[in-house]
Amino acid sequence: MKRIAVTYENGQIFQHFGHTKSFKIYECENGLVSDAKIVDNEGAGHEALADLLGEKGVDVLICGGLGNGAMQALQDAGIEVVSGAEGEADEAVRAYLAGELESKGVNCDHHEEEAEPEEEENCTSDCSSCGHRCGREPLQGKNSGKIVRVHYRGTFNDGTQFDSSYDRGEPLQFISGAGQMIPGFDRAVIDMEVGETRDIHLMPEEAYGLAHPGMIFTVPIKEMPGSEEAKVGDRVYLQTVDGRPVPARVTAIEDGNITFDANHEMAGKELNFHIELLEII
Repeated sequence: MKRIAVTYENGQIFQHFGHTKSFKIYECENGLVSDAKIVDNEGAGHEALADLLGEKGVDVLICGGLGNGAMQALQDAGIEVVSGAEGEADEAVRAYLAGELESKGVNCDHHEEEAEPEEEENCTSDCSSCGHRCGREPLQGKNSGKIVRVHYRGTFNDGTQFDSSYDRGEPLQFISGAGQMIPGFDRAVIDMEVGETRDIHLMPEEAYGLAHPGMIFTVPIKEMPGSEEAKVGDRVYLQTVDGRPVPARVTAIEDGNITFDANHEMAGKELNFHIELLEII
């Protein structure tokens, strides 16, 4: 019998091992799942989770990303690690049992090494949405607190399109004024009428903020296991000293060092949006 644990949230593989709140543990025999149950992390985090899984008799862990310390702790506990997995937990287990799931090890796609950039003020989600609320006070307006659906098209000043819900064929839905959007986008929608369209131009301060020099940092490659295979332009996930995952780009690799830029890719850019309010739910 083999016992497989998967970092788990709402049926999906949770992508940050050290912050997973639960695991789904599968009992497997002869290549088939015989039983499964969900267990919480009992307040453990990072390396301590290895002891928890060991106590539960786990043989294999399937997860998204994890750092070198967690990997070492899991290996010391005799647990096989299959990292870099995404999607549905049940499907990942099926793929593993069929020999179709390959581990990415400690890799820069979901890295958990400690990084110490300055506190990021910029949004870190999709081009028009924040999702982190960014510590802003709720906006006041007639649509404040209401769920709205909009279509939008985003362009740079030269007319180049960087995003469009029209092209995806799926409107964007969010709570108006709740800080789920970049500030200028949120303010534009807060008083719109259903059916109204609006064209706005946003300076960086009303979009993704200015680029912060403190969010660009260089570390020796030898101090960041898993970064040896990184390439300039790669998108990676690092971790702050307080455990917060931070997306970043590899901007330079030279003289045994690797440089990361944790600014949002839109930081410092002026943006234009065409917005159409479709519905207030």
